[in-house]
Amino acid sequence: MNNIKKCNDLINELGADALLLSNEANMHYICGFSPSEGRILITKNGAFHLVDSRYTETAFNHSKESGLEVIEIEKSFIEEIKKICLSNKINRIVFENETISFAQYENLKNELEKTEFIKLDNRLMRIRNRKEPEEIELLKKANEIAEKSFIELLNFVEEGKTEKELASLFDYLMAKNGSDGLSFDTILVSGPKTSMPHGVPGERKLKKGEFVLFDFGATYKGYHSDMTRTIALGTADDEMREMYYLVLKAQEAGINALKAGVKCADVYKAAYDVLNEKNMGKYFRHGLGHGVGIEIHEGFSSNPRSTDTYEIGNVTSIEPGIYLPDKFGIRIEDVCIVNQNGCENISTIEIELLIL
Repeated sequence: MNNIKKCNDLINELGADALLLSNEANMHYICGFSPSEGRILITKNGAFHLVDSRYTETAFNHSKESGLEVIEIEKSFIEEIKKICLSNKINRIVFENETISFAQYENLKNELEKTEFIKLDNRLMRIRNRKEPEEIELLKKANEIAEKSFIELLNFVEEGKTEKELASLFDYLMAKNGSDGLSFDTILVSGPKTSMPHGVPGERKLKKGEFVLFDFGATYKGYHSDMTRTIALGTADDEMREMYYLVLKAQEAGINALKAGVKCADVYKAAYDVLNEKNMGKYFRHGLGHGVGIEIHEGFSSNPRSTDTYEIGNVTSIEPGIYLPDKFGIRIEDVCIVNQNGCENISTIEIELLIL
């Protein structure tokens, strides 16, 4: 991926001399890993990765592929930035106005007095939102790790096990199977707690005749996966089955609506309408999906307030749910890639109601 060229095109589009990055996800997009601190300065004459001594070796290793010139700072990031700006006659810098702190911005303005700062807004996000084939392969690998781990975990899911116990085991299995880290804190809740979309695993023990909800994700080379499955333990009554298949029907409607050129809000509506036919729309308490990539939430969101339109290369979750307070909740989530034929669901795990 020639992401430096994409940034240079952005610099030219804005009539600037350079682009300065400090956001971890944006830097990963250029350098290939996620430094907790650093700067990347891309100019018309070169691209520089400024690091402190903690990341020098890692940055050099990745520079063979990224093409960045690695500079270990001597005093501070701003001092090195000033040197590069002076030697390259940089007068106009594009900066990350949506993610930079006010203190960092004030520091830049004070130290680079004669420099004009141009807002990046969401331009780089929109570029990152259109995934290249290489990125899609990394996303699929992360998903493969998560799926394998989930299937292994099911061998240990039984009455009497606590949510915390199983969640900890799940995290271990993902690490064992090759995950670089968790996409987010694993959600593994049971019974009435499944009515909380982001419930936290606790000491509650699993019981027969109840739902267990798993929301989980692995990472691979910086790219995330995201999946939710809801299963029943031992048995499921008629209401549980009816509501489960209603959510599944809503997910199918959302996936069928997901195409390039379709508004994000319309994809949400396709799933919402299915739920609302059974008067369950009011229990669907979040958006239908979010972009997935270097960040677990990035790019477009499928919700009724969105003004965005899906494009080829966008990757999004499709995750309808209904949440009945003090009773149960159901969510089914897969990650889909928008392509020329509509979309591809990269999940392979069975979505029919599983009763363990």
